[in-house]
Amino acid sequence: MNKQKGMSVNKLLVALGTALMLSTGPASAQVKTPGPPPVAGAKPVTIERITVHSPAIEGNLEGESPDRAVLVVLPPSYRANPTRRYPVVYALHGYSIGAEQWIGEIHVPQTIEGAFAKGAREMIVVIPDSKTAHNGSFYSSSVTVGDFETFVARDLVGYVDGHYRTIADRRSRGLAGHSMGGYGTARIGMKHPETFGALYMMSPCCLSTRALGTPDAATETAIRALRSPADSATLSWGQRAQLATAAAWSPNPKAPPLYLDLPVKDGAPQPDVLARWAANAPLAMLDQYVGNLRRYAAIGIDVGDRDGLKDDAGKLHAALDSYGIANNFEVYPGDHTSGVAGRVQDTMMPFFSHALAFGK
Repeated sequence: MNKQKGMSVNKLLVALGTALMLSTGPASAQVKTPGPPPVAGAKPVTIERITVHSPAIEGNLEGESPDRAVLVVLPPSYRANPTRRYPVVYALHGYSIGAEQWIGEIHVPQTIEGAFAKGAREMIVVIPDSKTAHNGSFYSSSVTVGDFETFVARDLVGYVDGHYRTIADRRSRGLAGHSMGGYGTARIGMKHPETFGALYMMSPCCLSTRALGTPDAATETAIRALRSPADSATLSWGQRAQLATAAAWSPNPKAPPLYLDLPVKDGAPQPDVLARWAANAPLAMLDQYVGNLRRYAAIGIDVGDRDGLKDDAGKLHAALDSYGIANNFEVYPGDHTSGVAGRVQDTMMPFFSHALAFGK
């Protein structure tokens, strides 16, 4: 997830930690990240670029297309072994970028090829594009932006199982994501253990409710002046993030043209809207889904030691521990994006290599 340097973010509108979500990097392009050294002898994977239609996203009030771009990374042996079936990892990108930008940040295909060359078992990796008019869906269920939660958990999984040689069983499906994608992994994972068997959250954003500050009248004025969702392109990067949060967590079909409620009106906080935002915070949700979380074969969480999201990631780890839910938690040297490519190769892929069921 990217940030425009020096940008001031309205604390009131970022009550669930969106302020910390706005980490490092420029707003207009993917972050330049270091990649791990190439692994000698790594065999090439195949990347297929497909479109998946999602009935769950149809009819959303924001006008987001239900036809979503998806990248499918097929392991080296896929073409040569026409009867072999593979586990699948669904990997979710962060806010303000799409799937194509994210594979640049995490150095795919190099990191996937390197993971296999270093001993990770072969699996399919699926990367859906969830960028929206306001730069991100938050993988939530909203009549305004669309039900991206169900897109991932039902429509995308159903399509991949129907068109690729997968092991179509929850124990052979993993869900992972970075930043907003880490939030999506937490949210979807809590609610859909019937679909996925292991979770890996990388620097997850938006885990908790944040203290409120002074309302930013300029931000509220700028958002309320918009006449269509497309007009959000005129806003600053941080303002669009706030708007995306409202579209995902406080939709309102009776409030055109944006069809959402803001947590501030005429400079005053709106407690009912803030409560709706708080209801989407995984740390607040967790108590309701303990039984679901116990069903996972493995849960992983990691975060950089210079990432503003570190404390909340630690709280998620502690909350899981308090319920006796086994989880791996690691704080590694790095900021929000600097270590992610290496983590994909050397930690995330091996994690799923051990956690997923590979069949015979």
